[in-house]
Amino acid sequence: MTTRIDTRFAELKKAGRSAFVTFVMAGDPDPATSLEIIKALPKSGADVIELGMPFTDPMADGPSIQAAGLRALKVGMTLRKTLDLVRDFRRDDNATPIVLMGYYNPIYIYGVDKFLVDAKAAGIDGLIIVDLPPEEDDELCLPAMKAGLNFIRLATPTTDDKRLPAVLANTSGFVYYVAITGITGAAAADATAVSGAVARIKRHTKLPVCVGFGIRTPENAQAIASHANGAVVGTALIDALKNSLDAGGRATAKTVNAVAELTAALAQGVKGAKQAAE
Repeated sequence: MTTRIDTRFAELKKAGRSAFVTFVMAGDPDPATSLEIIKALPKSGADVIELGMPFTDPMADGPSIQAAGLRALKVGMTLRKTLDLVRDFRRDDNATPIVLMGYYNPIYIYGVDKFLVDAKAAGIDGLIIVDLPPEEDDELCLPAMKAGLNFIRLATPTTDDKRLPAVLANTSGFVYYVAITGITGAAAADATAVSGAVARIKRHTKLPVCVGFGIRTPENAQAIASHANGAVVGTALIDALKNSLDAGGRATAKTVNAVAELTAALAQGVKGAKQAAE
C-alpha cells in the first residue's frame, strides 16, 4: 500500500527538504470559507494538510483550537460534512495528502466500518486519533490500515524507550512528535530538545518524524525542520483566521488571505531549513 502521504514524503526526501504540515479546523469559520482556506494551503506552500474534526470535548487542544472547533460546531459542522469538504477539495487537488485529526467519539458514533469506507472514498489518506492508545488498535487502527489509510501515532516527551515500540508498532505514514508536554499553543518548541528526541525515535523506526505543538513563526519552523522530516503548525494559523473575523465571528474578505499569507511565510521557513539527517 502506497498512500499520498508515502508518495509526498518520498518526493520531499528526493528534493532534500522537510515537509510543511498545516492544521486547520474543518468548517471554521463556516464550511464555504473553510473549503477556500483548505484549497489555498497547498498553493501557499503546505505539503500535507491536517484537518481537525470538530469535537465538543478535546483533551489535547489549547484554547485557540478548542475555539475553532466550537465555531465550526456552531455553524452545523459534522463529521459527515467534514468528509464532504474533503470530497469537494479533491475535485481540484488529487495530490495533497489529507490527514483527519481528532478524537474517537465522532468516528465511533458514525460507525467505524462506514466511516472508513466513506473516508477512503472522500480522499482521506490518514488518521491521527489522539485518544486511542496502542492497546486499542483493534478499535480503529487495524481496520484503518486494512482499508488503506495511514494511522499516524503521537509520541511525546514522556514516551520512553520502553513505551516507544508499542507506539510505533502499527504506525504508518509518519510519526507525529509532540514537542512540548501540554496542550497545543501552550509553549514554544525547543529545537535542541527536539533534535535529541527525533534522533531517539529514528533509532526505532524508518518512518519520517514530523514535529508539532509550539511552532508559531517562520524562524521556529525553520529551526524545527532542520532537525525533523516535517514541521506542523496549527495554532498560529487558527489565530490568524480568528483575528480576521468580524465582531460576530464571521468570515471577512481578509480571512482566506490571512491564513494563506502566514502559510506562505511559514513554508519559506521550512524550505530554508537544512535537510534533516536520516
